[in-house]
Amino acid sequence: MLVLQQYEGLMKNINAHRELSGAASELSQIKQARIEALATKTLGQSAGEFVGSFLVKGDRAPVEPASGYGTGDVASISFRINMCLPEADYIQTQASMKELVELRNGLVHHFIERFDLWSIEGCEKAHAYLQGVYVRIFEHYTQLRAYAGEMKETMDQMAAFLQSDAGIDIFVNGISPDGQIHWPTSGIVGALHAAVRALAIDGWTSLDTAKLWLAEHHPEQQPAKYRCPSWPQVLHESRCFELCYRIAEDDARSAWFRPR
Repeated sequence: MLVLQQYEGLMKNINAHRELSGAASELSQIKQARIEALATKTLGQSAGEFVGSFLVKGDRAPVEPASGYGTGDVASISFRINMCLPEADYIQTQASMKELVELRNGLVHHFIERFDLWSIEGCEKAHAYLQGVYVRIFEHYTQLRAYAGEMKETMDQMAAFLQSDAGIDIFVNGISPDGQIHWPTSGIVGALHAAVRALAIDGWTSLDTAKLWLAEHHPEQQPAKYRCPSWPQVLHESRCFELCYRIAEDDARSAWFRPR
């Protein structure tokens, strides 16, 4: 029973961490809520989610976009980890887990009914049965630990990539490996939106004032990173802002912008 509890706990841990989606600022709360929700599930329910969600049949798992991902100027993150199995292995694993759930239910609910524990012969039969059951349960646990190890390795590789220059360019700056820029979710557009929230007057923000603010709060975000020679070029290329020029009393021209 102790190994079964370890098995169930490990499976719930895999189910809790195999995917995550939401606003970056709320990921910790979202993860904790998921862990708490899965904690109340039975072994059968956990196995049903594990097979078909983490373990999937075929060469590649279907990719479904997360709802609300990349909307507005809120940074969002979505990831999902799956392990793809050939159809025969998938069917075998599914049947094996069903057997384990039935085995667990039999131990918990029907063990005393099956054996005469008030006789030496009955106890010997029960002992032999438990020894065989332990071997089967431990085999399942060993396999699950292998799945967990592979998932951890994948997550470690993902974390290393996210911290690399290429990962930062993709997920923070919105610059793909081929040089294409996804302006709405790019780091520089996000920084400009932050400047607007801090500095806007009647909806418009002075570009000169914004540049000083950005140099202090987001110095890593520079037009050259996005292949633009100037800030007005960033505002134009992104298509996320309106740009206008105002003439002051001294005939000096200044640029102002606002979100579209």
